Amino acid sequence: MPPRALEPAGVALVDKPAGPSSFAIVAQIRRVTGARTGHAGTLDPFATGLLIVLSGRTTKLAPCLVGLDKRYLTDVDLTSRTSTGDPEGETTELLPPPSHAEIDRRLAALRGEIELPVPAASAVKIGGERAYRLARRGIQVEMPLRRSTVHALDVIAYMGDAEAVQAVTLHLRVSSGTYVRAIAHELGGHCTSLRRTEVGPFDVAAAVTPDAFEPSVLMSDAAVLERIGAPA
Repeated sequence: MPPRALEPAGVALVDKPAGPSSFAIVAQIRRVTGARTGHAGTLDPFATGLLIVLSGRTTKLAPCLVGLDKRYLTDVDLTSRTSTGDPEGETTELLPPPSHAEIDRRLAALRGEIELPVPAASAVKIGGERAYRLARRGIQVEMPLRRSTVHALDVIAYMGDAEAVQAVTLHLRVSSGTYVRAIAHELGGHCTSLRRTEVGPFDVAAAVTPDAFEPSVLMSDAAVLERIGAPA
């Protein structure tokens, strides 16, 4: 099959493991299909969960998918912040564990329409260069603000006691482009794990691992458009 072929076409729901980048997963799928391959929103290397991969002529549907709301589960360490907002960065600040009441106060300020700085360890371009590359070289820049909508932000587990919470597990439903690491930073900590469970109507429960992918799992254009309520 010639490279960048338009067939096989369709959308694959892939359950990304922690470690490889989203681009590495896309490349792995491309090696199986031999077709043009894209994605509808990346995950950080440390993160796991639903990665929507588009194959062949279906890559044209990317604009219909990238703007869908997303659901996440994340564990947040509330005793320190890191340079990246995740476990891959260096510790930049040690903090006293907050109380339940203080966590509730901070969470209330992070629901609805919010505007937060984009994390320094992100793929956003600053002066034509990716921010994470500048950060790796120790170059500090003023990061742009990103406006997003937090539809749901709830604690589903506390670690510690009521007056000194060491960590929390959060459930979030957010608009496209929301940085969960930025929310963790504002909450007073950093993400130690992050899992994307849904993108729009698509659930990670229906996804396959990258190693289990085969072209037969691809959803057709028509099926995808019906799921998102878009005209064919």
